Amino acid sequence: MTAPLLTRQQHRPRPALRLLGTLPFTQARLHEGCGPARHSLAALLIGATRGPVLWIAPAWATDRLNPEGACPITGPENGPDRLLFATPQRREDLLWCMEEALRSGATPLVIADLPGPPGLTPVRRLHLAAEEGATRGHYRPLGLILTPGEGGAPGVESRWHMAPAHDLDTDRWHLERRRARDAPPAAWHLSGQPGAWALKQT
Repeated sequence: MTAPLLTRQQHRPRPALRLLGTLPFTQARLHEGCGPARHSLAALLIGATRGPVLWIAPAWATDRLNPEGACPITGPENGPDRLLFATPQRREDLLWCMEEALRSGATPLVIADLPGPPGLTPVRRLHLAAEEGATRGHYRPLGLILTPGEGGAPGVESRWHMAPAHDLDTDRWHLERRRARDAPPAAWHLSGQPGAWALKQT
């Protein structure tokens, strides 16, 4: 009797961080956040993790994350003491810092605020570094690059776009999953506050 060429065996889903308890971000991989509220998306991910978070941004950037100002999104239990900052002087050192941090597995989340999307080769290197970090470090690190405009880094695990959609009475955002390896494009309205977020698919 010959063995079948194909089987119906189920593949185990890869470990993922569930943003707002629902939206999966595969761990040990690189994701992209873009749009005018991309820093708010990063703050939501900070609130979904436990442990130190590394935030990498160019030394010449004129706008910097205010850890105290991020608390209304990350939640009061996520104080500014969780954030570690790296501000490289050279453009090429931004991705080098991220790669080394992911490879160490010393933090669950590494965020790089970039001036533009990286190319395919650097993205692949960051994927490999995150996978190595998951085997040698304390965490399965998740990498998030923040890119201006519509983003567009090739080869990322997923791409998310976030924009404000506030009205007079409610803080609200429009969140889109524009690309993902394991899920279709989708969009949601997000409102509320830490511990009481409301996520409604559109």
